[in-house]
Amino acid sequence: MWLAALILITALIAVIPVLLKRFKQGKSQSQHRDEAQIPLSVNYHLTRKCNYECKFCFHQAKTSYHLPIEEAKRGIRMLVDAGMKKINFSGGEPFIVDRGRYVGELVKYSKQELGMESVTLVSNGSLIKEKWFQEYGSYLDIMAISCDSSEPDTLKSIGRYAKRTEHLQQLQLIHDMCEKYEILFKINTVVCSANWHEDLSEMIGTLGPVRWKVFQCLLIEGENCGDIDPVKKMRDATDQVVTREQFQHFLNTHRNVKCLVPESNEAMRNSYLILDEYMRFLNNTKGRKDPTKSILDIGVEGAMEGSGYDHKEFIKRGGKYEWSKKSSELEW
Repeated sequence: MWLAALILITALIAVIPVLLKRFKQGKSQSQHRDEAQIPLSVNYHLTRKCNYECKFCFHQAKTSYHLPIEEAKRGIRMLVDAGMKKINFSGGEPFIVDRGRYVGELVKYSKQELGMESVTLVSNGSLIKEKWFQEYGSYLDIMAISCDSSEPDTLKSIGRYAKRTEHLQQLQLIHDMCEKYEILFKINTVVCSANWHEDLSEMIGTLGPVRWKVFQCLLIEGENCGDIDPVKKMRDATDQVVTREQFQHFLNTHRNVKCLVPESNEAMRNSYLILDEYMRFLNNTKGRKDPTKSILDIGVEGAMEGSGYDHKEFIKRGGKYEWSKKSSELEW
């Protein structure tokens, strides 16, 4: 009998490592599947309206709609319940709705009521006043301002321009406000035919953003390819596109800028979770923005199934970083 017991114990000793390995593999695969279904970081384009006319814009003003604020809050809470840790408010121009109060209240709600790790905002900066920072600045982790050149004429030729606004001057003012109210300052730049040969090193060095996100001009069917009824004045960015070599030239020019984070067209296609003004995820895997049904109608999980989101690509492009001002040292 003792011999049978010994044989059984020996067999178990041999089998247990194999079973443990399979268990760990299964657990890892399960965790990976779960991660792919979590909206860790979401970009909420709350409006399509904008006071600028950037030629390469790929989220243009087809509607003037924005959700009632309580519906927007409901959607944000649904996303947090589904696992969202970071929300980025964008447009259009988010400050165009109720002079910034709308986005301000959503920023406050996301941080104060929902306790989100990171609340960020992208703006062209032209409509932001210090009063907004006084009221909502303490709830914001990162303020990103779009700027594509250090030359006023280049900015004007691109369309990064509005009457009675000096873009570079406003960029400096917002940088100073971010410093004053302890908000991380970021710059977004689109590399296009008008600026790929420029050197922005001095401007970036002077402003010292925590991140300088550099995008390659991207064509989206139905947005900026000139394939929409011209009466609607949709833009045609085909003459703004740069080659891979030109994009790389821009990156090489700025290779010593430590805060630079490059993003090619390939990296952008399916590594972002983008919500439109109706809170529909936009699937860009086929070169156009195909909307899902709204998360307000079918839930976050149901909408994510059609989003085209690739969690591996999100991680690969560096989508997860120190995105909270609590985890970063503010040095100006």
